[in-house]
Amino acid sequence: MTDAANDRPEGDVPEGGEGAEAAQQGEPRVHDRRKVDPETGEPREPAAAGSGAPAGDAAADAPADDLSPEDRALLEGEAAGLAAEREALEAKAAQHLDELQRLRAEYVNYRNRTERERAADKEATTASVIKALLPALDDLDLAEKHGDLAEGPLAIVAQKLRGSFAQLGVERIGEVGEAFDIEKHEAVAQLPNPEVTETVVADVVQVGYRVGERVLRVAKVAVFAPAE
Repeated sequence: MTDAANDRPEGDVPEGGEGAEAAQQGEPRVHDRRKVDPETGEPREPAAAGSGAPAGDAAADAPADDLSPEDRALLEGEAAGLAAEREALEAKAAQHLDELQRLRAEYVNYRNRTERERAADKEATTASVIKALLPALDDLDLAEKHGDLAEGPLAIVAQKLRGSFAQLGVERIGEVGEAFDIEKHEAVAQLPNPEVTETVVADVVQVGYRVGERVLRVAKVAVFAPAE
């Protein structure tokens, strides 16, 4: 044995090499798994199967799928529970959204109704004030027929007063020659006339007034009716 060892050429390594000696001596093995070669900077090719990579390392890299039936059933139960909870939350969110949209529609309806009521109240208040002042307009009409508004301070007052009524949307009702309308005319006299084919206003006894679609006072008129 001694002679055989002495006869081995200097520098020769026993079978298995230094790795075998390191493994026999219990030294740790280090595997370089870097994907880029630190010396050349070029990417390394992945090691092919059977290229000498330790089987233990390949097994360690492979994903573990060793769940027991009990663990798998537990995971599936947890997943089902999460799915059910998600559906419940989505249903609740949809319910809240529906309630919100309904409340918004109710608010819009309430706002529109309030605006209509406010406009109606304003129109009613304006109509009430104007209706109380109609006798003054009648006096101005009589004064104008008698020529008292041709000039002077009274003419200026009449002009300003009528202008203020016009700004409030007050319109006169009753014109000679227009068709008789029971909604805005009151016939105080009726005269047969063979030249007309429908009842028309022949004369305006008292002018009527309206604000928008609200009639403050119908016009008192004499009418021509078709002769029989």
